[in-house]
Amino acid sequence: MIQHSAGSGKSNSIAWTAHQLSSLYDEKGDKQFHSVIIVTDRTVLDDQLQDTIYQFEHMDGVVGRINRNEGEGSKSEKLAKALESAQPIIIVTIQTFPFVMKAIENNTNLQERHYAVIADEAHSSQTGSTARQLKEVLMMGGKENAPLDTDEELTSEDILDAAVASRRVSSNLSYFAFTATPKTKTLELFGRLPNPNEPASVDNKPEAYHVYSMRQAIEEGFILDVLKNYTNYKVAYNLAQKIQGEDQEVDSKKAKVKLNQWVRLHDYNISQKVQVIVEHFKDNVMGLLGGQAKAMVVTSSRKEAVRYKMAMDKYITEKGYQRIHAMVAFSGEVEFDEKDPNSASLLGEKFTEPNMNPNLKGRDMRKAFDSDDYQVMIVANKFQTGFDQPKLCAMYVDKKLGGVECVQTLSRLNRTYPSKAETGTFILDFFNEPEDILESFRAYYQTAELADVSDPNLIFELFEKLRAAGIFTWQEVEQFCSVFFVKNKSNAAIANICKPAVQRWQQRYKSSVEALKQAKEMFERTKKTGDSVLIGNAEQSFKDCKTEKDALDIFKKDLGTFVRFYEFMSQIVDYDDKDLEKLSLYARNLRPMLRETLVEEDDIDLNSVVLSHYRLSAIRQQDLVMETEGEYGLEPGEGLGSATPKDKQEEFLSRIISRLNEVFITDELTDKDMVNYAYTIRDKGSENASVMSQIQNNTAEQAMLGDFSKAIDDAVIDSSDAHQNQMMQILSDPNRASAFARVVFDLLKQ
Repeated sequence: MIQHSAGSGKSNSIAWTAHQLSSLYDEKGDKQFHSVIIVTDRTVLDDQLQDTIYQFEHMDGVVGRINRNEGEGSKSEKLAKALESAQPIIIVTIQTFPFVMKAIENNTNLQERHYAVIADEAHSSQTGSTARQLKEVLMMGGKENAPLDTDEELTSEDILDAAVASRRVSSNLSYFAFTATPKTKTLELFGRLPNPNEPASVDNKPEAYHVYSMRQAIEEGFILDVLKNYTNYKVAYNLAQKIQGEDQEVDSKKAKVKLNQWVRLHDYNISQKVQVIVEHFKDNVMGLLGGQAKAMVVTSSRKEAVRYKMAMDKYITEKGYQRIHAMVAFSGEVEFDEKDPNSASLLGEKFTEPNMNPNLKGRDMRKAFDSDDYQVMIVANKFQTGFDQPKLCAMYVDKKLGGVECVQTLSRLNRTYPSKAETGTFILDFFNEPEDILESFRAYYQTAELADVSDPNLIFELFEKLRAAGIFTWQEVEQFCSVFFVKNKSNAAIANICKPAVQRWQQRYKSSVEALKQAKEMFERTKKTGDSVLIGNAEQSFKDCKTEKDALDIFKKDLGTFVRFYEFMSQIVDYDDKDLEKLSLYARNLRPMLRETLVEEDDIDLNSVVLSHYRLSAIRQQDLVMETEGEYGLEPGEGLGSATPKDKQEEFLSRIISRLNEVFITDELTDKDMVNYAYTIRDKGSENASVMSQIQNNTAEQAMLGDFSKAIDDAVIDSSDAHQNQMMQILSDPNRASAFARVVFDLLKQ
């Protein structure tokens, strides 16, 4: 594994590595590698690498582009032909490989060949089932130690043998993984052990073969420090109900998500941010780099990207800013529905990249953005990685960023350009906290290291746990594998074998939901009787019903966890276990079929909600500084198979709105500050036996009139120095104090 910082010339390193590997010969004069295969996980990276490698190799037939051009056949056909003809360098996206086996499964010439596989931005796409299928293609295939033979009928056991064998280390494959931001899986799969004769352990952790860190690249001037000139904004808003009618009881978490999405798509919210973005770009960015400076707006959804483009075009036109033009980048088509705010005029209209960017005129978006025709690019999950535009000087972030995605996205700004280092870059962030951004960068600022290694034996514990759930029988797993490897099998045949397990799960799920509902109603009724025995029995019945439903939810999660962990660990550890292979294959197909089709979903009606107040405030412009001391290890996957159920908290919609307002109405404190403070006061209140007794044995109204108020006042007054801000706000505002006390009361009640 080679860890080279984003923007430090990684594409050139890959191109030069491929060029050198394709020219290596052994002592007998034979080629060391028959083909060098460069695998990328994004089309943008694929195109960029092709352009870079063509700068090294101009001889016809040396580099094979596996593209889908008209009249040239499918990508899988072109790849098969390139492998058969031993084309020196082959560039593909990893999505091509699942379709390759059918095209070359009868080819016996590949078994003795050697390949160098270069994985660009080696993340999960190179550590899962798709990577294994690549190995199956490039290895011998068929029976172990025997080539595939079209005249010989292969059984499912033969194919399972080949699948298990393909997970082992292969002598004819050499991997070179390039990445700027290695994940835990990447380090464990591609990293080298300091002591190769010992197994991986906390004292023998896999590590990168070569590191060119972000810190070194910045210090040597190859890239810029993008965390200088970072400004975070806080959005404060207030929601209200147009019609004060009967509240609907809804899922608390789901309602909060929907309310936040509703606000984010609101015209006023986006128009206010657009005004900040355009004016900042005009005043601080547009004149940089001799008037060639560019900016990117990062949104969290395609709908938001469309709204941003419409709002920005409108604002620019109204202001007469003729030198600013925006393009929008997203995949597929976008349609709005009546549940989206301010969507009446948009219903029935389909938005696409071509019809929203009429000035593209058939050009590639990267090249069009590089021209003078566009200055701002609005993106939604596109061009956030693998996009090289040195003129990019500003980024406006309206999306939650964390971990690898955060580093990859903000690193679009770090490319050098004449005079760019002197003027610097700008980040305006409407969503994230500065501390969270710094936390994401810390692991990759110097050398990414593992804190520990994954325990391969956990897969056996999860294997037994899944079998013990009683959802499927092992006979069904065996039958599934036998049918799965039959040629020309139908999807119906696969589904029919999974059907008994699906029916068992759905029937048990439906019964558990109904039983849980009845038990909850019984528990609520018995609480009113005051009979402690009846209450205890009803409560236990409710817990038992909930345990059954939780177990079914966890079973579904564990299926996915088993597949992912086995696909990953089997490429590091030689399990040599066909039962694990069988269950992985069965679980991968069973899990998507387990749907709660018999359970009604909550329909949360937001028609009565209005945005009554809104404020967008700049909090602070600062340089986020990386510490060079301390250890920031990447943690391996923990808690395998230990998924826990999440309670469905039911609250009144108006109450949820009130609590959102309490969170967002102040600019001085973060959400974390307020939540931590509420829990601190709750803990102090819970120490008062009299208060707790009154809460347990009286109605809320009666309990609030008892010792509760004085206890909360005392707890607030006794606040530590760290909570002086919160204390002063509560003591100086009776309304805020009352609302805060109610939150604490509900926490104590729970």
